[in-house]
Amino acid sequence: MTTASTSTQSPSERGRLLVSQLDLIWSLFEHYLVDLDDDALFWEPAPGAWNVRQDAQGKWVSDWQVPEPDPAPTTSIAWIAWHIGFWWTATHRHCFASVEVERQEIVWPGRAEEVVAWLRGLRDEWRAELVQLTDEELDSPDQVYGLTWAEGLKLVDVAAWVNFELAKNVSEIGVTARLRRAVG
Repeated sequence: MTTASTSTQSPSERGRLLVSQLDLIWSLFEHYLVDLDDDALFWEPAPGAWNVRQDAQGKWVSDWQVPEPDPAPTTSIAWIAWHIGFWWTATHRHCFASVEVERQEIVWPGRAEEVVAWLRGLRDEWRAELVQLTDEELDSPDQVYGLTWAEGLKLVDVAAWVNFELAKNVSEIGVTARLRRAVG
């Protein structure tokens, strides 16, 4: 998927900054992805934790509730990884392919090695789009129009949110991984 750009402008310095931030966040993520195995992926830090489970047909389905309970349940690394894949896929496809993706449409790979490859692929797709964006494209609301949570935002705002959300999720995975090691 590529950005449909008719601009003759060169890639934006802000776009390169967003890519640099993404690369830094991702390097921290790799610290946790290297040792990720199925046991760590599906470990539940507390009773009632949200996870990703196979249904009767073998499809991986995330725990989900609308509205979200208060307080929100703890989550497994699998659930956080699914969540990253969901919002990244939905945001990428909306912004760069004009395709809407529903939560139930996300095909989660199910095993640590496949999940890591999936997330790396999503990062590569997103990065490839960011690196070529012009200032004109970053300042446009056109590619984010219709994202229910992005009303009034520009593409640069959504791209910055993607970096921030990824950093938050990486932190959650780090805490969960350290907690698992601490309790054995």
